[in-house]
Amino acid sequence: MPSVDTQVIVVGAGPVGLMLAGELRLGGARVLVVDRLAEPTTESRASTLHARTMEIFDQRGLLSYVGTPPNDRMGHFGGIPLDLGHLPTRYPGQWKVGQTRVEEFLAEWATGLGAEIRRAHELVDLTAFDDHVRVRLATDAGPVELTCAYLVGCDGEDSTVRRLAGIDFPGRDATRELLRADVAGIDIPNRRFQRLPNGLAISATRDGVTRVMVTEFDREAPRRRTEPSFEDVCVTWKRVTGEDISGGTPLWLNAFGNASRQAARYRAGRVLLAGDAAHLQLPAGGQAINLGIQDAVNLGWKLAAEVSGHAPPGLLDTYHTERHAVGRRVLANIETQAYLLLGDSTVEPVRTLLAELITRPSVRDHLAATIAGLDVRYGDDPHPLVGARVPYADLCRKISTINLLHSGRGILLDFSASLARHAWLRATVSDRVTVAPSLSRFEGLDTILVRPDGYVAWVSSTMDDPRPALHRWFGR
Repeated sequence: MPSVDTQVIVVGAGPVGLMLAGELRLGGARVLVVDRLAEPTTESRASTLHARTMEIFDQRGLLSYVGTPPNDRMGHFGGIPLDLGHLPTRYPGQWKVGQTRVEEFLAEWATGLGAEIRRAHELVDLTAFDDHVRVRLATDAGPVELTCAYLVGCDGEDSTVRRLAGIDFPGRDATRELLRADVAGIDIPNRRFQRLPNGLAISATRDGVTRVMVTEFDREAPRRRTEPSFEDVCVTWKRVTGEDISGGTPLWLNAFGNASRQAARYRAGRVLLAGDAAHLQLPAGGQAINLGIQDAVNLGWKLAAEVSGHAPPGLLDTYHTERHAVGRRVLANIETQAYLLLGDSTVEPVRTLLAELITRPSVRDHLAATIAGLDVRYGDDPHPLVGARVPYADLCRKISTINLLHSGRGILLDFSASLARHAWLRATVSDRVTVAPSLSRFEGLDTILVRPDGYVAWVSSTMDDPRPALHRWFGR
């Protein structure tokens, strides 16, 4: 491999790119984040964090940045109220944290770990070789060429990385359009997915600013090249609700649709995709930002191990295997929600039936887990814990399964209460895995191996040898 300027270049300084940068640094990789914008965006397109994302922030010690945001245990599935408060998590419900705030604290965290962020650097070309990637960036000072071992596109639904890498993005274009605006100086009722004869209207006021979203049922999605005007929003809002909001002051305008696409592959050699660059969906219930952050946490430790030279064969390929399947399942549930939200009157019988079913605990919790990201399970091991996220458990001396993950290392949890076994485990594992003792048993298990992303890789109830599992996930 020729000399490289950095081991990994991440294109896009949004929540996904910044989360990935921090994860890479925890794994010891040198990382540069580039973004075409000269300053961070002031638009909080996303404002909802779900339970799994809050757990991820907890396992990286980031909740102090999040603070105590508003929490609502009630979510929705296709506009039908859904109680998220019964799930087995310390963070039930949905948490209202603006995207701008998320980007702010993730940038502070990532740069504090040693990541570099260069703004006003726009990717215009890339060439992928067998052993490196060369990129060309446009800057105010002129073109810049850099080389890296791997390139990751976290640059959104119109991803330049995806296009230049020639990665297919199959799916369908939008058939319906929703107009969205943040407006100051208006006084209208709050509406939670109100289906009216002519369309769908949503409105909520916080700190003097009202976010409105509106669509007409009988209007096909136009092919827009620019954002809608405030007049477009006002006219559509009045046609649907009968209210005049034209006297307000628009702070932000946006249009989005029910397009659904997924990259055919999340990895093409030394080029990878994460977040909206890998999947495009209706932003129903705030799932997009959460799905993307979870992509980053799955990829970060694997890519860091790869560039550091200690990844076992095939580890990096598991990123596509695991996250493409999760993305496909999330897109399917969002497609169902889009049908329930945006369909005309013919969808009402289905909505009525689901509204009845969703009150049943088994249906409620199944749908809530898909929204919250708590249903993710990698692989098909017969033990129900393997492939699932590690549950929160207090171990000893104020140590828990979650705060052990702050360092981004793997964990080998020893519940055996055997001093001899604990000493043997400590002598057996690599320096990339922390061996942690506990004074109590855990669901009849004596040993649990946890990956750096918080998912269980292996369990034992009979003092089994962990070395095969350690070699599979962490190398020899």
